[in-house]
Formats: sequence, structure tokens, C-alpha cells
Amino acid sequence: MKKILITGGAGFIGSHLCERLLNEGNEVICLDNFFTGSKNNIIHLLDNPFFELIRHDVTMPYFIEVDEIYNLACPASPIHYQYNPIKTIKTSVMGAINMLGLAKRIKAKILQASTSEVYGDPTIHPQKEDYWGNCNPIGFRSCYDEGKRCAESLFINYHQQNNVNIKIARIFNTYGSKMSINDGRVVSNFIVQALKGDDITIYGSGKQTRSFQYVSDLIEGLIRLMNSDKSFIGPVNIGNPHEFNMLELANSIIELTDSKSKISYLPLPEDDPVQRQPDISLAKKVLNGWEPKVELKQGLINTIEYFKSII
Repeated sequence: MKKILITGGAGFIGSHLCERLLNEGNEVICLDNFFTGSKNNIIHLLDNPFFELIRHDVTMPYFIEVDEIYNLACPASPIHYQYNPIKTIKTSVMGAINMLGLAKRIKAKILQASTSEVYGDPTIHPQKEDYWGNCNPIGFRSCYDEGKRCAESLFINYHQQNNVNIKIARIFNTYGSKMSINDGRVVSNFIVQALKGDDITIYGSGKQTRSFQYVSDLIEGLIRLMNSDKSFIGPVNIGNPHEFNMLELANSIIELTDSKSKISYLPLPEDDPVQRQPDISLAKKVLNGWEPKVELKQGLINTIEYFKSII
């Protein structure tokens, strides 16, 4: 049994990770300030004697003895991270400093949940880990993009200067159960609009692409990365390499929900990437052949059933 700290553990991804690690026989401490996380995501875990929930903000130091730390704390959808951009940057940067300081003191292994947003609006396609990105450092999305880029730098420097055992995952678009209704990300937006019979809102022409991975595939990738050889620190892309444009996604969701929704178009937001697709050849190599298993159609069916249950 390992003792594992998960920051942002009541969030969409964090709550799935809590479940999986508990099911594998570990002791899990879930840290969350509930800015975007929800107690509903982890309430069924509270009776487990090996699960502990702590209300705490990672911008403040936290002291505990654990074997591993998954640093997932940070609002991850535009509607949430742009609500308070200064708080978003502080969460990424100060949260990384506080968790790295903890890992250094107690000699714990620590994983940073970074993001494909470090690539910005990419000029190469698909994106490989050695691509430096095309980000606007003063743009509308910079609070998240640059906060995550700075966090990666902090992780690398703590590793090089203090020999902290680190792992860096660059997470691409992920969807599944426990997403919030007001999450603001494209899959949840489209599903909720379709189920309510509202117009499905597409920004821009709808030709911009994304690659969607089901949450169980991401969780498998994160755990394999944490358990990978100490010599490998990342960063490594964890995402689904199958690319879809927004029109294809919208039409698939309309069909799967048997919705009468129509498609409406709005202007593309500032700095919104035109293409996003991970090259996962490195992940396949270093994570014991990891690759996504859940096809988009099945993942959407699962996610639609979840949203039906909460709307």
C-alpha cells in the first residue's frame, strides 16, 4: 500500500484517479479547494477508511508524509480559468512550488498534470514533445497556458537542482463522467445543449480539430507514467491521436442523443487553436505500450448517459 496525495482530487480527472488508486489498494488523500471540484464526485468514497478528504488551496503550503503526489490542482476549462486569471496563474505556479517543496522535503515522487495548451496554436502537426509551442504570453488564454509552461519549468529545475523525482504529463482533451454541466469544454457543452434541445454552439467555421480521449484512458496513462522508470521524467503526451473537427463532433452527438438541436455559429475566440493532435509515439514506447482503448462513439455514449442522469 502506498500513501498518495492528489491535489485537485475532487475534480473531474482527480476523482477518477482517486477511485482507481483506492481500488488498487492504496491510501489516498484528496486535497481540493472546491473552486471547480465537487464533493459529489467523491462523496461515495468518504466511507472508505483509506480515503481522506481535505479542503485546502495549493497556493498555501501543505505538510504531510506521502509516497507519491499527483499535482492536478488547476481550473482546466476556459470558462473557469478565465473567471479569475490571477488565481489561475497562482494555482499553477505557487501550487507547483508548494508541492515540489513538499516532495523535496519528504523525498516523494511527484507528477505534474500539464496540458496540450503549452503548445498554443501549433505551427506543426501533430504535436511532439520536442515542439516548443506557439503561445501568446499576454493573450486571453495566457493565464492558463503560461502558468502551465512555468510549472513545467519549475518541475525540471527542482529535478536538476534538488534531484526531486518528477514526472510531467501533457494531457490532451479529455471527457467522460463527472464533468460539470457548466464545465465549458466542447464535449460537455455539446452534450448538454443536445439533451436540452438547445442550439449547439460552434465557434468559428467548425473545421478546427481536436483529439478526444476518454477519461479511463487518461487515468491509465497517468498511473503508468508515475510507475515508469526513474530515468524517464517526461514530458510525455497523453491523448488520443484520432482527430475530429467540431462539426463532426456536433453531428455525432446530435445523432447519439436523437436531438432536434440545430447548429449555430459564433466568432472564434482569441488564440483558440486551429488544430490539436498528439503524437503519442513516446508514450507507447515508455509507458509499456500505452495507447487509448475507448473509441469516441462508445465514450460519447457513456458520457451522454452520465449527463442524462444529472440533468
